[in-house]
Amino acid sequence: MEQIIGLETIAKKYVIGTETIHALRSVSLGISKNEYVALMGPSGSGKSTLMNILGCLDSPTQGEYTLNGLAVARMSDNELAEVRNKQIGFVFQTFNLLPRSTALDNVILPLVYAGMPKAERIERGKQVLEQVGLGNRMTHRPNELSGGQRQRVAIARALVNNPAIILADEPTGNLDSKTSIEIMGLFEEIHKNGNTIILVTHEEEIALHAHRIVRLKDGLVESDSVNPNINFVLAHR
Repeated sequence: MEQIIGLETIAKKYVIGTETIHALRSVSLGISKNEYVALMGPSGSGKSTLMNILGCLDSPTQGEYTLNGLAVARMSDNELAEVRNKQIGFVFQTFNLLPRSTALDNVILPLVYAGMPKAERIERGKQVLEQVGLGNRMTHRPNELSGGQRQRVAIARALVNNPAIILADEPTGNLDSKTSIEIMGLFEEIHKNGNTIILVTHEEEIALHAHRIVRLKDGLVESDSVNPNINFVLAHR
């Protein structure tokens, strides 16, 4: 299967005063197109640092990162910003929606930055809102939506640019258990449609929705395995 992400001996260190913190020590990882991967690890394991590097929000101290054929490890901030907008769809725990904008306006924001004509932006925004089950909520603002609906808007925004990967950081962290199950079901549908999903979570039951689980500890990959329960999980939805 075609590889979409390649990490080779990625390391990241921070110098704070006289102290050097090794957030990532040497991480090598390959993710193929249309994989559904969960990144797990306790606080301090390096998973947030790795997510920031995968999302082109930060650069590694050493190592190589290839995303969809692009060597991004040595890119400038401006180049990284362009890669983020075109290649990566972000879903955050806190939704990160503009409070005064409608669901549709929130969703099409990445297309504004991409320079797409207005009529095309609106058409594409409507498509993805329909896809996430919010076709009847397009003109609602975030304070008129439930937590689950807000996260669906955020997922639609992540999908709108047809990105290479969807990067979801604790996407159910602010949701109740029933809504969390619905949102994870939506991610499964998105994965079936051909999207590559990387899910960052500390919750075991959320990670079990992914097809592969990578566990980090002390800045290293502790284990990388196919989820043995995935067929059971899918069968009992």
